Amino acid sequence: MNTATAVKAATAGTVKLTIRQWATEDRPSVKLQMYGVKSLSDAELLAILIGSGTSKNTAVDIAQNLLDKFDQNLNNLGKARFDEINDVEGVGTSTACKVLTAVELGKRRQNAMAALKPDMGTATRIYNYMLPKMMDLETEHFYILLMNNNYRLIKAECISMGGLTEVSVDVRIIMREAVLNNATIMAICHNHPSGSLHPSKYDDMLTQSVKKACEVMRIHFADHVIVTDGCYYSYAEQGRV
Repeated sequence: MNTATAVKAATAGTVKLTIRQWATEDRPSVKLQMYGVKSLSDAELLAILIGSGTSKNTAVDIAQNLLDKFDQNLNNLGKARFDEINDVEGVGTSTACKVLTAVELGKRRQNAMAALKPDMGTATRIYNYMLPKMMDLETEHFYILLMNNNYRLIKAECISMGGLTEVSVDVRIIMREAVLNNATIMAICHNHPSGSLHPSKYDDMLTQSVKKACEVMRIHFADHVIVTDGCYYSYAEQGRV
């Protein structure tokens, strides 16, 4: 009996099929081994983390409920707190810890790849590098990206953290870090937790202040990139630096 037939039979009665009662080729762990990890849906991947179901729901059912809570969006799930995940029926403390661990490992892998002195020569590359660091922040964080003559990253450092809509930045600190790290090219970057791509008046003023300071120190000011989830604003691309 294949899984579809078994599900119909179970639905007609009162028996709830466990994953072990599914056709072998339909079980998430078997599919992974036979066809590779990319063959699995988001729910099936989560089901492997969850491990076992309950008397009411299979691990896949629980995974689907978890995804439903976060609008079927893994990015939303990645921002979730422990208590929000643990609140889903069938998700216990151990499972919530596993899900958060998997999310964090994904972020750390991105950071590890980015640690190879990447090329920061375009706004897109700056955005791709900074997004893992900024995507889940609830307040504004301001970073400087210090580079050599080939736009290879020397150092990315957060020099200020602020509120929901603004962060205070001291240009003197920015220039000191640039000089100490022998940077010849610099970009600045901060996030907008609100999701707005529109620079504020303070953003404009800060951009001009940093640009003028770089001119005095003979450091090329490459860009000011504003990061949101899924988008960015680049002063360079807009012809404003």
